[in-house]
Amino acid sequence: MLYHKMNIAGIDHALPLCPVTDDLYIGAFVILGNAPLTEASARELLKRAPEYDYIITAECKGIPLAHEMARQHGDKSYVIARKTTKLYMVSPLEVTVNSITTEAQQTLYLDWHDAEMIRGKRVLIVDDVISTGESLRALEVLVNEAGGNIVGKMTILAEGDAQKRDDIIYLEPLPLFNPDGSIKG
Repeated sequence: MLYHKMNIAGIDHALPLCPVTDDLYIGAFVILGNAPLTEASARELLKRAPEYDYIITAECKGIPLAHEMARQHGDKSYVIARKTTKLYMVSPLEVTVNSITTEAQQTLYLDWHDAEMIRGKRVLIVDDVISTGESLRALEVLVNEAGGNIVGKMTILAEGDAQKRDDIIYLEPLPLFNPDGSIKG
């Protein structure tokens, strides 16, 4: 197994390299279960965050980050766009998304209650990694349909071309890789 070593929010971390295609590998960044990295990343992102009323993220890997940012900021709640509808959801908003790390097309759902909560409010979109930007786009659509005002888009890592975007705030760039582990140039 090949790894890409990097320092994220002051913590050394090794990302396993995983194939997306025969000639494209990505560094697999998973904060699930890594409390110190999640806490440090949340702290660093909050230093750069604009004023907001609510945080929104997509299920599932962005949840620990959104939770920790909300906790450190003193927020009473945050919003999660779900990958499936739940019995308790009333008239959910929905949008389809194609993510680089998921083989099949997905749908994200926003419960009516959450949509009402963010209507007219300042909303900060957060995620662990932005690559193609498809998950980010889906969250933007949901927030806009709910009538929320997007005040910022933040991520821990910006992968590949996402590093060139001027509409996101991120902590570190994450390159794309060749099968031998070298950085694509």
